[in-house]
Amino acid sequence: MRIDVVSLFPEFVAQMAGHGVVGRAQERGLLALHGWNPRDHAEGNYRRVDDRPFGGGPGMVMLLDPLLACLEAVRAADPAPAHVIHFSPQGRPLDQAKVRELAGRDRLVLLCSRYEGVDERLLAAAVDEEVSIGDYVLSGGELPAAVLVDAVARLQPGALNDAESAAQDSFGEDPSGLRLLDCPHYTRPVEHALGSVPEVLLSGNHAAIARWRRKQALGRTWTRRPELLDRDALSAGDRALLDEFLAENPL
Repeated sequence: MRIDVVSLFPEFVAQMAGHGVVGRAQERGLLALHGWNPRDHAEGNYRRVDDRPFGGGPGMVMLLDPLLACLEAVRAADPAPAHVIHFSPQGRPLDQAKVRELAGRDRLVLLCSRYEGVDERLLAAAVDEEVSIGDYVLSGGELPAAVLVDAVARLQPGALNDAESAAQDSFGEDPSGLRLLDCPHYTRPVEHALGSVPEVLLSGNHAAIARWRRKQALGRTWTRRPELLDRDALSAGDRALLDEFLAENPL
């Protein structure tokens, strides 16, 4: 998968690319990440990339031509079709279903705007969709780009050392179609001043462990993100597990 990031701060992309899952995905040839600076395509001595908004008001708006020229260069760098995303609070909320969809594409172009945003004409002509990572405002699109790159990188086959890790994460691909939060996890030591590891996890009984983890995932989702879980749509087995969790953990 190839991801091109258009940003006034391409060094941010380089820093992001060298660490963790994203860095490992690149080392394994699963992901190619490239940064592009629209200022390199601006004209004049100052290579200006922004100007005052028509109609007045605070802030600056990114200019059409440097971005258009930059996007043209990005598209020309690789023949694979490019899906162009602009990050904006007005965009479609990013969730795991959207991440899975984007992770299946051959190529993404992530447009990171600054100031008050981008000339609307560019969005209409050159952007395929807008995406939001939350109902708040950031100074630019670089942090959302980092979030998306990490999220899609970990879904590339071979990026994670354990192939089942992504599927077991919160919002992973549950066979029942449910969107569940992850269950609790424990490691050494078994005994600690903060508590003990649940005995079932030490039992070696894989069926009992799977049942416990399912019950915890259902319970956590119900108590922490109830909007994700339709109790009436649960199977009889899942309803029984949820009832058992609630009996053991009264609200």
